[in-house]
Amino acid sequence: MYRLLLLLPALLTSVLCYAQYPEEKDDDKPRLKLGGAVRFNYNLSTWKEDQLERGGDFGYDLFRLNVEAAYKGIKLNAEYRHYSEAFGGGFLKQAWFQYDFSENSQLQVGLNQVPFGIQQYNSNNWFFNVTYYVGFEDDHDMGVKYIHDTGRWQWQAAYYKSAEEFVFGLAEPSPNRYSYDVTGRNKENNQLDFKVVRRLGDSLAHELGVSLQGGLLYNIDTEENGTRYAAAVHYEYKPSYSPWSLKLQAMLYRMQPKYPDGADLDFVEMGAYGANYNVADKGEMYTASLAYHFPIESRLLQGITVYDNYGYYNKRVSGFENTHMNVLGALFTAGPMYIYTDAAFGYNHAWLGPEWTNAFAQGTPGDTEWHMRFNVNMGYYF
Repeated sequence: MYRLLLLLPALLTSVLCYAQYPEEKDDDKPRLKLGGAVRFNYNLSTWKEDQLERGGDFGYDLFRLNVEAAYKGIKLNAEYRHYSEAFGGGFLKQAWFQYDFSENSQLQVGLNQVPFGIQQYNSNNWFFNVTYYVGFEDDHDMGVKYIHDTGRWQWQAAYYKSAEEFVFGLAEPSPNRYSYDVTGRNKENNQLDFKVVRRLGDSLAHELGVSLQGGLLYNIDTEENGTRYAAAVHYEYKPSYSPWSLKLQAMLYRMQPKYPDGADLDFVEMGAYGANYNVADKGEMYTASLAYHFPIESRLLQGITVYDNYGYYNKRVSGFENTHMNVLGALFTAGPMYIYTDAAFGYNHAWLGPEWTNAFAQGTPGDTEWHMRFNVNMGYYF
């Protein structure tokens, strides 16, 4: 121990000299960055009488861990989330290996975000927009994605072997996942995506985009593949010099599983956060999100962003009632904390109303009402 203490000054000098005069390239040095978040949530739902009597509920939302690493030109990006058991427990949101061919081109392999529609989010609020609940916003699947971005032009091409595959073989896909995918007796597989974006203006504040998606749906009962496809166009206005931002998107999708004879279903099961529900097998969605940011110079509060996000879901199935979603709210930024305060209104919406299983399928014909959930999500990000 005494000898170690005598050698300590020499060791420190060597480390400092190495830090000042590195002999290796930056790519040869391993780099690691850790981060994460802790969130709590308060909500009050108009259709829950017991909750109204209690004055709402306040509890645990999630703990998440983010890891970014790089060594010899190979990068890693991963995010693990742990919710309560009622919302699926712990699972990966994303995790991929990345190689940069140049400053403009990269390849991602693993659980990465599907290049479809407005990214990263087609919304400003904590609830996302209606596109999320049918698997077309911030969706992550298992595959390979190539991104080429020159500033004015961006295009992405991807192949996904499957969605988040946590249960292999002929077993039903687990709904314990972050983003919504087809579950139940069907499994997503062999999906292709292509997205192109054109940015306009001197500051590239205007973005026009087109997205295409096509893939297969493997039915566990018939052991045959059906098909699925989707397309979207979008416009986004996000200037650095203005407090205003705008997101507009229109999309359509069709799903045609190979069900057993006699099972003439007009819906598929989709799942996330530990539970499945039914979704119409064809439809269109139209979304609009408007936001305004107020910069604030104070010790505690640095900014407030107010927003209104609307989504309309037109189900192309006879007898199915359509869905509406509107979220009016504000995001408060206080140092490392992000506080979303939302009044979320739903009409035939599984998360914003009493009907869970069929809200995104046939709905509740003849008995549908608007419902509201007041929600405050407090997150500390590190």
